[in-house]
Amino acid sequence: MAHFEGFDMAGFWDDSAYALGEYVEETPPTPELIASVEEELGGYRLPDSYLALVTAHNGGVPDRDHFPMDEPTSWADDHIAITGIRGVGRTRPQSLCGTYGSRFWIDMWEYPDIGVYFADTPSAGHDMLALDYRACGKHGEPTVVHVDQEGDFAITPVAENFEAFVTGLVDESVFDTSEQDRVDALATVRDGGFSPVLSRAFHEVADVLPDADRRLRMLAEAIVHDKGFFALHADERSTLMYDYLFWLFTSFNRVDSFDRYRKAPAEHERSYALPDYELMIVFGLVADPYDFGTGGYAPGFVEDWWNSRVASGHIAATADGYRMTDAAVTALFDGLAAVADDR
Repeated sequence: MAHFEGFDMAGFWDDSAYALGEYVEETPPTPELIASVEEELGGYRLPDSYLALVTAHNGGVPDRDHFPMDEPTSWADDHIAITGIRGVGRTRPQSLCGTYGSRFWIDMWEYPDIGVYFADTPSAGHDMLALDYRACGKHGEPTVVHVDQEGDFAITPVAENFEAFVTGLVDESVFDTSEQDRVDALATVRDGGFSPVLSRAFHEVADVLPDADRRLRMLAEAIVHDKGFFALHADERSTLMYDYLFWLFTSFNRVDSFDRYRKAPAEHERSYALPDYELMIVFGLVADPYDFGTGGYAPGFVEDWWNSRVASGHIAATADGYRMTDAAVTALFDGLAAVADDR
């Protein structure tokens, strides 16, 4: 049976440099490649419509990337958004068997093994789209579902099949909330309450930087003006924020490894008394929440920052654990001053 009849396949994709480098496999999948990918995915047979799509264009970033929803999710009350559809292959990081392919989310992030995670979202891993084989078995026709990592992996139906999902995608202008999102994000970074971790750090560095809290708000505000929302990636101001957060954190904490800095050991109960990067700026405890935070993050960005800073000598191992060098702290203060001057 033919799939996507009358569908504008050529006009569906946005072949930006990012899409070509992260998602788009250079060649259509061969039968041998399809078979090996399906085996690596756990024996799930990919839908014929999926194979039809990737045969014409093997993965990528859709130009239409929003899907209307009848049920609310962590993303929005009436829609979800995706950042890309995974190709069948292994040469791109976001392909089904790439570095951040389907099994990565199951094995490393503990997403439920219900099928194939074929599309990610702007939340950087905190909600995903999956082909759900629970009702049809590994060789049947899966539905499309939304899986919410922040909501204890809640599963919400999206579309009856993959083709219905793809043909149902609409332009973001249908659900354009960017201006309100920007206003809300600015209110958060200007007035939101800080985590106990940051509040303690501000007290510790008061003699060196008495307006440390104001400096953090100004930097966060600059990030919101750049992006329209508060999130940290690999851009220059995000890097400055990573530097600043690490300097604040080490004002009263010892850091012996990146893993310990990012997140306290799993065997310990989550507590602000045992702080980490996540509790400083990303997530809050239910019993004692805070407002000033990103609400989600991609660990890979933070790890890349750490590796680059250690490699460049900005962060060095000392008798007191990893610390920023004096030269790096001077550069940090200069960067914060530049942000203030840009206002």
